[in-house]
Amino acid sequence: MSFFKKLKEKLTTQTESVTEKFKEGLTKTRDSFSGKVNDLVARYRKVDEEFFEELEEILIQADVGFETVMELIEELKKEVKRRNIQDTKEVQSVISEKLVDIYQGGASDESFDLNIQENALTVILFVGVNGVGKTTTIGKLAHKFKSEGKNVLLAAGDTFRAGAIEQLEVWGERVGVDVIKQAEGSDPAAVMYDAVQSAKSRKADILLCDTAGRLQNKVNLMKELEKVKRVIEREVPGAPHEVLLVLDATTGQNALIQAKTFKETTEVSGIVLTKLDGTAKGGIVIAIRNELDIPVKFVGLGEKMDDLQEFDAERYVYGLFADLAEEEKTAE
Repeated sequence: MSFFKKLKEKLTTQTESVTEKFKEGLTKTRDSFSGKVNDLVARYRKVDEEFFEELEEILIQADVGFETVMELIEELKKEVKRRNIQDTKEVQSVISEKLVDIYQGGASDESFDLNIQENALTVILFVGVNGVGKTTTIGKLAHKFKSEGKNVLLAAGDTFRAGAIEQLEVWGERVGVDVIKQAEGSDPAAVMYDAVQSAKSRKADILLCDTAGRLQNKVNLMKELEKVKRVIEREVPGAPHEVLLVLDATTGQNALIQAKTFKETTEVSGIVLTKLDGTAKGGIVIAIRNELDIPVKFVGLGEKMDDLQEFDAERYVYGLFADLAEEEKTAE
């Protein structure tokens, strides 16, 4: 049984609608990436060095990342030799397997789950530059948690960007959760203190905290985030339980650079990759995971409230190669 067939069978036993969201959300990347791979396979009858060189170029264009592509090509060459693969069509299945392997990297599924506290307050801090969809992500996650029956509060810690507090309030009203705020220009740490106290007094389950998104001065940003984290940790030992970095997938390698910068300045525990549906360079998911060793925990697959989905490596790879999986099914 081929990898695609096994993957399809496994995913049909899970939530079909979520698998479809990944398939639809990755349409642009699939049309570009899979189309080029299909064309490559059609032009080459045997798996040789030239074939791998062109495949390397296709992977780099999909923003899989140079280091990751080199590693992936080496793994593919070994696997092709081990299995004595001659037909180029068989390589497509091996690429899929290796992408899943690279992403999961031997880690347990639990390491990709959010660190939600049972019967206690969970504090999640959001970081990221302006314009990546941070506030929208907070709103959509608030919706997700509320629909799961959780008592959710939002903290408007981005007190510097004009309109940031109002934007979070709009999401709070839309979702039906309260926003703890102070005046524009206030000390973000003071906002976090108030938010934590409110969360405790209201017996909230989840506190989602927005922060400023300025990268112009890394030293100031680091000091500010450290101060915010210290206040939170003092009031809730062990918190923040997650520091989620929000990145815009459409910026490709620039998102990788941002991730490296934030990893230097704060302890990022996971990535939220927004606008994955809006880019043909969805390979950035693999690059971030492999080069930074930070799991992508959520991906934005559309504009709707429930289009922010927990990341799943197998669904992601299926989304990249869905057309091939469907072709195999039709050919049976």
